[in-house]
Order: sequence, then structure tokens, then C-alpha cells
Amino acid sequence: MSAQSSQLNLEVGCDHGKFQSYYLKTIASEAYRRDVGENDGSVELEYVAADPAHLILWKHGEQILGHAIWHESNTDEHRPGVPREEDDKRLLRELLGGRADFIELHELWLPPEHRGKGYGRQFFDFFESSVSSKGHNIMVHHTFDETVAGICRRRGYKEIGGATVAGKPGWIFSLSSGKTPFSH
Repeated sequence: MSAQSSQLNLEVGCDHGKFQSYYLKTIASEAYRRDVGENDGSVELEYVAADPAHLILWKHGEQILGHAIWHESNTDEHRPGVPREEDDKRLLRELLGGRADFIELHELWLPPEHRGKGYGRQFFDFFESSVSSKGHNIMVHHTFDETVAGICRRRGYKEIGGATVAGKPGWIFSLSSGKTPFSH
């Protein structure tokens, strides 16, 4: 599945070796460490290796500009066998009205030089449509980034503050579709 504009192509999945090479360079960059946090990449590469459909790339031609990684999750565990911290569980249950399964937008990265061009809106349109078409009806995203928080607010996501995201104060956002595709 992919979506194209004259400047941007959103693409699901990628050759694992190609993504790994891009990703290991990306997580070493100063901008990534400042905007996303310190990360050795092992968990993210594991998600993508297990299911390449959990990767969405921003591409211009063959050049990877940015990426998003998502996975199935719930209010109790990040993924099977990896429990959430108590504060995270509490905030998620408050936001979602109890225990729930959901899609977690785990990581969202677009370098500063590619921001402010409408790519975030295009990505969220694509992502929400993609996960909805797979039958998922709740999406959650943790962020400390004001720009991403603004996009989520404009799209009608519910939010709760008081979260700690990559060691920084932030928010948790959720969008629920009920039994129909996400709508705004």
C-alpha cells in the first residue's frame, strides 16, 4: 500500500537491510536524539523484522526521508510480556475508559528539514486509513513534541497530559473510530 503526491510517497514496508542501514544512521543523528530520545534501535528493528507492514516510510523517489513504526498494544503491556509502567497504565485507562487493545504509533520521525510541508497531515490521513482498513478501531500515540500534539488536536484526538515520554513531560493522544473508519 502506498500514497503519492508530487513530492512525497508514503510506503508500507521496506527491505529490512535497507531500513536497518537507514535507521541505524538516523538514530545516531543529533536531531533524532534531541527530538525522539536515546535509542539503540533494537525494539524498533524487531517490530519491523517481525512484520514489515508495521513500518511506514516517507520517501522521495528512492530516498527515505522519515519513518513511522507502529504495533498492536494494550493498556497493560507495550507488547506481549513487556508490562507498562503503572503511571502509563493509569493514564491510558483514564484516557480510554478502562482496559483496551489498540494500535500504538510507536515512533514518528521526520527530519527538521522536511517539516512544515504538510507531510504530517498526509501521514496521519494515510496511517488512520491504513489501520482502520485492517479492522483496528483505537489508535494511541505518546509524544512530547508540540507540533505532533498540535496535529493530533486538530484531528480531534482525545488527550491526557502528565505522561513522561522519553524522559520528558508529554501527552498521550487517542483516536477511536468505533466500528467505522476514522473520521474527522
